Amino acid sequence: MAADASREPTADFTPEGAELKEEELARAYSGEPPAVPAPPVGDRLVASLKDSVLAAIITFALAAPLVGLETVAVGSSSNLRLDTHWDSVAIAVVVVFVGRLFLNVFVWKAPHPVTARFAAALSGLPAIPNVGRAAAGLFLLAAFVIPVITIYYAPQQSRYIIDLGTLILTYVMLGWGLNIVVGLAGLLDLGYVAFYAVGAYSYALIAEHLGWSFWECLPFAGIFAACWGLILGFPVLRLRGDYLAIVTLAFGEIIRLVLINWYSFTHGPDGINGVPRPSFFGLEFTRGKDGFAAHFGLHYSPNHRIIFLYYVILVLALITNVITLRIRRLPVGRAWEALREDEIACRSLGLNTTNTKLTAFAMGAMFGGFAGSFFATRQGFISPESFNFVESATILAIVVLGGLGSQIGVAVAAVVMIGGIELLRNLTFLKAIFGPGFDPTQYRMLIFGIVMVAIMVWRPRGLVSTRRPSVFLKARKAVSGALVGEGRG
Repeated sequence: MAADASREPTADFTPEGAELKEEELARAYSGEPPAVPAPPVGDRLVASLKDSVLAAIITFALAAPLVGLETVAVGSSSNLRLDTHWDSVAIAVVVVFVGRLFLNVFVWKAPHPVTARFAAALSGLPAIPNVGRAAAGLFLLAAFVIPVITIYYAPQQSRYIIDLGTLILTYVMLGWGLNIVVGLAGLLDLGYVAFYAVGAYSYALIAEHLGWSFWECLPFAGIFAACWGLILGFPVLRLRGDYLAIVTLAFGEIIRLVLINWYSFTHGPDGINGVPRPSFFGLEFTRGKDGFAAHFGLHYSPNHRIIFLYYVILVLALITNVITLRIRRLPVGRAWEALREDEIACRSLGLNTTNTKLTAFAMGAMFGGFAGSFFATRQGFISPESFNFVESATILAIVVLGGLGSQIGVAVAAVVMIGGIELLRNLTFLKAIFGPGFDPTQYRMLIFGIVMVAIMVWRPRGLVSTRRPSVFLKARKAVSGALVGEGRG
């Protein structure tokens, strides 16, 4: 006892040690991470400089061959000249070094990140009720009035703006169709462009051989695409993850190669020309007394057909959205979400995962077929080159960027991606930074890629990271996207 009494108390039994233990226990029960002492300022600065220098070296290695060297044709001959743009490479290296150093010092390696202050300020703002519905209403109103506004206030640019809006709505519809497979069912599909091609060729071939109109061929284009969705679904029932992605990617390439090589049926690489245009209750958008303008007493304008096509794809996209939202509340829609969250648990509950996967593939493919038939009638010409892997990657990027399972997020992402690429064509203000010889059209994809990476770092769960559950007990409250499974399909 004497020896025990003479022993000095350890730090754990001092009052200060007891307080530290209480703080650690309180943090553990609250779920907060344990407090880690920040490294010294000098060590943080050295680590930040090393990381920034490494990023600058990688930037130089990538930008030197891609940006610094350019092959230019000499006159009308076949000779080439190699031009260098080392000033642009130097600017890119400096921008990456400074930006990386700023992020390391003030955000990533800082004990009190600057972004935390903005997050705290935003969290203190009052919540706006039904902000999603309000945003959807504004988007819908803008979609309906844009053609009218452009015709009256920008007649010179009206055709370009309406065509761009039609293209954006086409990708919105494709994104909503793929969102059923990827966002709701959690099945990764890299060959979605195959259903897009099936719909386009179904309409073109039926119209060529049977002489049917667009409205008669539209249902069959969706049905044929849904059948091909079932054909794809059966071989991949037991596949998940990377294996599913590889098989769906191969399926898209198989369809494209079949379209190229089956010349007697699909006309091969020559494509199909003269695809019929849609009519308005039998009225064609042509000159003459039987045309649309003459029937309604209007002055003929080629913009009438452009505006009509715009509203056709707008209605088709809205039908896709309404059907998707309705199906989510049905048992099959809830089975899709259960499959996305956990396939094993889905099986243990007695759900037929085979039918669940097949219905997801068929439903998503059907809307892709509808969009493909519209693409064929809008272009008037289709060929296998229009349905390559880049289209599948673009549609999948729209779904992931907007937020898996979010309808409004997919629409916003389509506007950002498709409209953003078009806006980046006219970056004339960059000539004041890089010099008068700078051509912004050559770097628009690079700039767009940088913006995409920044968005994915800032919003890893998509632009719309909240989800509204399909089933709820008392109140339907939005939950964070981090609590929603992304699926392993």
